Formats: sequence, structure tokens, C-alpha cells
Amino acid sequence: MKNYNGFKHNGRWYRGNLHSHSTLSDGKWTPERMVEEYRKQGYQFLAISDHDFYTDLRAQFDCEEFITIPAFECSAILYCDHGTKDRYKVHHLHGILGTSEMQKQAKLPLYRHMETIERRKFYRTWPAAEVVQEMTDMLKDHGMVVTYNHPIWSRVTGDDFMDTDGLDALEIYNHGCVLESATGVAAVQWDEMLRAGKRINGFASDDNHNVLEDSFGGWIVVQAPELSHDAIIQNFLDGNYYSSTGPEIEDWGIKDGKAWISCSHVNQIRFVAGNIINDGFVVLGEKFEDDLTYGEYVLKGHEAYVRVEVVDKFGRTAWTNPIYIEW
Repeated sequence: MKNYNGFKHNGRWYRGNLHSHSTLSDGKWTPERMVEEYRKQGYQFLAISDHDFYTDLRAQFDCEEFITIPAFECSAILYCDHGTKDRYKVHHLHGILGTSEMQKQAKLPLYRHMETIERRKFYRTWPAAEVVQEMTDMLKDHGMVVTYNHPIWSRVTGDDFMDTDGLDALEIYNHGCVLESATGVAAVQWDEMLRAGKRINGFASDDNHNVLEDSFGGWIVVQAPELSHDAIIQNFLDGNYYSSTGPEIEDWGIKDGKAWISCSHVNQIRFVAGNIINDGFVVLGEKFEDDLTYGEYVLKGHEAYVRVEVVDKFGRTAWTNPIYIEW
């Protein structure tokens, strides 16, 4: 069978957070403080993605060691009824400014700094799948990368969003939602989409508002030839990154019929595969010890995709994106 590289081996690693909120919407830190704090923690890029409010802060904050990513979080809300603020379901999509080529190909004008995007509101019922497709198409037409955020927190079902065309990534770990209401892990939804034939990457983020201590808990590490907007976004789109809440992934791939991974010290290495029952494998370390830095899974010959999770003794996890296998 064909061999596959999990990463492109095309440059350095850059750590960043694509989902955060400032005082421009409902966050407690100013954009200035957010940039300062993330730089202190060793991040190289940050998207300040306030609710329904597009910001482009590159001229203010970008430098050789750190860049900001223009973005916003677009909303559609299903309220339980008129006259109440109780929300039954939510669609939250990220619009992240695309590459220069995506901007040139945009069908509609690019969003402007400080531009407000109207929030969609529904009561009692809504055409959920139709709404999220319209939102995705709108963002794409404006030259944006589109992600679907925190589906567990949003109380949506698979029928509400999983068949959407044009989604670039699914938020599989949301640190703020984990701390707030234990609704921030969406790996099950990710595998449902992958098993249905959707080719979609996963990503981890903070979604920090700093009401809780919700910064620096989930991030991505992108491999790119340089720290620039186009390089980070293109390699994000290509899946040339991993997501993490702690562990590091050094390299991985498929060679001579085996999936393999090299990582920092962890307790478990989980090979997740589709689509036949019992596909996949878990390499277990000694109980309560982080004694694994390498693992292998001998493929059975019919896996549609393989992705890997590495988990340390504290439960902190790192995720690869999928490799899609041709037999």
C-alpha cells in the first residue's frame, strides 16, 4: 500500500489559538492584554474572534515574532420562545480571513475592520441545516475560512450541521466550554462526520472570555515555512498541524502497512480508524506513568482513515488530523 506522511516537513512549528474573545464583545481582557498574555506564554499567533464583530488588528500588533489573524464568530440562535433569552440551540461559525488567493477569488467584498455582522434569530423552530449552509456560503463568499465551533455546547444534533458543505474544520476541543459546563469535547461528532465520508480537520482552542481562567488550555501547532498569514492559514487548511491540551506530537504517518507516531512522553496512544467495527488500536503505558514516546498500529486492510490521539497521565490530549487511505 501507499506510504503517507502525517506532516509536510516544510518548516518550523508555530503555536496559536484561533478562538478568543476580548472586551470588544463579551471578553474581560482588552485586545492589548490578550496579545501581551499570549506572547508571554510562547504563542506565535492569535485570532481575536469576537461575536458577530470582525476585527483586523494586524497593523496594531503584528511583528516578526507574533501575528494576529483577522476573524469573528458568526451566530444564529434558536430561542425557546419570544420574550425569553433562553437559548435552545446555537450555530457558532468562525469566519477566519483566508489566504491572499482566497481573498482575490472572493465573490463579495472582504469584511472591514470593526464591521458588525447581523446575528440571526429564530424562535421555537428553525431550519437548522439550511441556516448553517447559508452562513457557510456567506463566509466563503467573503473570502473566509469556515469552522464549526463547540457542537456539544451548542446543543445541536448531527442533522443540524454535519452535512454542511464547505466547512474547513470542526472544533473538537473547546477549553472554555470544558471548564464552564463539560461540553467542550466533540471527537465523537468528528468521527461521525469522517465515517460518513466528510473530509474535515479538527482543531483545539480556548474560546477564552477570561471570566473563568480559560486561557492557554487548548491550541494548535502549525508547521509552516514562515510566520505569515498566508503560511499559517494555508497549512491550517492543509491539515499540517496538530491540536493539543498538553502533549507534543513530533511526527507521524503510515509506512509499510503500519500507522506510527512519535510524541512527547504520554500514557496512551490511541489509533482511531474507520469504518469497520474493531478497527483501531490503543497502546497502553504503565498505569499512572508517562512512559510512551512511540506507538504503532498494524493496519487491517480496509481502514478508510486513521487519526491518532496521545494522552498523558493527567488526561491531557493531543490530536492529529486524519490520513485518508487508498487501498
